[in-house]
Amino acid sequence: MILGPAAPTTAPKLGESLGDPLKMYLGDIYTISCNLAGLPGMTVPCGIDSKGLPIGVQLLGDCFQEKKIIRAAYTYEQSRQEKIICPDMSEVLEKAVE
Repeated sequence: MILGPAAPTTAPKLGESLGDPLKMYLGDIYTISCNLAGLPGMTVPCGIDSKGLPIGVQLLGDCFQEKKIIRAAYTYEQSRQEKIICPDMSEVLEKAVE
């Protein structure tokens, strides 16, 4: 199993990256490899940045080992449950649109 970042940056403000196609492409650069290789992968939240936007981490597994990454993601989320304080989503949306 490989643990790595889900994206090179946190989420942009709504509509901000639409004007820059390269920036949109690079936002998915870390998640494309598992699709091309036919490997199972999933992203789980691992924190919140200073703007209140989510940060993700991705788990990549071996062929036909989906059960292992689902179990690992569940275990990770359960161990982090008390440490991640999710903000009120209305506040996040307000900050994203500003």
